[in-house]
Amino acid sequence: MKDQKREELLAAYADLRVCDVRDAMDALGYFHYGSLDARIRPLWRTRAYGLARTARYLPYTGPVPRMSAKEYREKWSGIYYHEICTYPWCDDVEEGDFIVIDQSGLNVGLMGSDNSFGCFNAGARGFVSNGGVRDTDELLLQKIPFWSRYIGQTMVQVRLQFEAKNIPIAVGRVQVRPDDMVVADGDGVIVVPQEIALEAAEWAHEEHESDKKARRKHYLKAGMELDDTVK
Repeated sequence: MKDQKREELLAAYADLRVCDVRDAMDALGYFHYGSLDARIRPLWRTRAYGLARTARYLPYTGPVPRMSAKEYREKWSGIYYHEICTYPWCDDVEEGDFIVIDQSGLNVGLMGSDNSFGCFNAGARGFVSNGGVRDTDELLLQKIPFWSRYIGQTMVQVRLQFEAKNIPIAVGRVQVRPDDMVVADGDGVIVVPQEIALEAAEWAHEEHESDKKARRKHYLKAGMELDDTVK
């Protein structure tokens, strides 16, 4: 996607909530599409949005070699990361990406405090996976926006293998393609097809402004100081 188009889409979703986007997609006839399975939840209450960068991992099918703990630690574990469960998509991350990972639904710590932080510093705005994430205490300290099906403990060895990147995938029962818009907050995650992303943003902003006006009246009546959600 050209830089100008990316910037236009990112700007269009800068102030939108998941519920606003859901209402907009309903208005456009996408009633049964976009909202990821409700079991995919945020690691912590936050909001993120961006353009999907996708990766797919499959269950590992190879043999498990017989080895000592020393051999596993000093040799095979590293070989696994470099040859079997690789992360080639990390080198492609751009500012404004939202990383969407199909882990085949396995509760495996494919992403953790190190690789997530590296992608975040490269420009990724958030992460979502239908599998597990680990090192969650550190992720909370680092304030990495992450939505996942599980919180896991394991490494990837003998559990996952890399399959493909930048392809259509299925996460949370929703098809996600590279450059689709992803919006996530405490209400979950929603994916907007790139073909309707700008139109959906227009309707979503109407919904958001209507909500702000209605809630602003309650703030004033209650004597509460206005905050950014109603200004």
